[in-house]
Amino acid sequence: MTFWLTLAGYQATWFAAVIGAGHGLWWPGVAAAALFALWRLSVSPQRVLETRLLVAALAIGLVLENLWVRSGLLDYAAAWPWAGSPAWILALWWAFALTLVPLLGYLHRRLWLAAVLGAIGGPLAYLGAAQGWDVVQFASPQWHSLLALAAGWAMAMPLLAWLARRGLQANLQGGVA
Repeated sequence: MTFWLTLAGYQATWFAAVIGAGHGLWWPGVAAAALFALWRLSVSPQRVLETRLLVAALAIGLVLENLWVRSGLLDYAAAWPWAGSPAWILALWWAFALTLVPLLGYLHRRLWLAAVLGAIGGPLAYLGAAQGWDVVQFASPQWHSLLALAAGWAMAMPLLAWLARRGLQANLQGGVA
């Protein structure tokens, strides 16, 4: 049951963030991500690990998103609180981190698959947000932005999967992850 609730919670967060940004509002995504995080961490048997993954994903997202925005590859709607990566897209990074343990466990030992899925799924999510809600615009030619997204997500996914695996192993060995 937690699997389905986590999947639904993440999807609801994604839609709140993207639809909110499409209407020029940054806060619906942040509020939805905060509610999702509060719920997820309250039911998680791996609360410490998931909190660490949340922080790691936020740091990775901050670096990648600012790199993409500052290089001119991406331009976001509702870009509060600064001209770099908006709060709503960063909220999606930390909400995504909360899916790594309950939903994406099959990637923990298949880092190559995590890289492939990141390279494909990352850009597709941005394309969906761009075409469905016009919340992100790509530099021209568009394939440059999509290639940068694919490269970034191909690095981020296996790194996050590896961190999840490492934390779960530490928990099994009696350490705190």
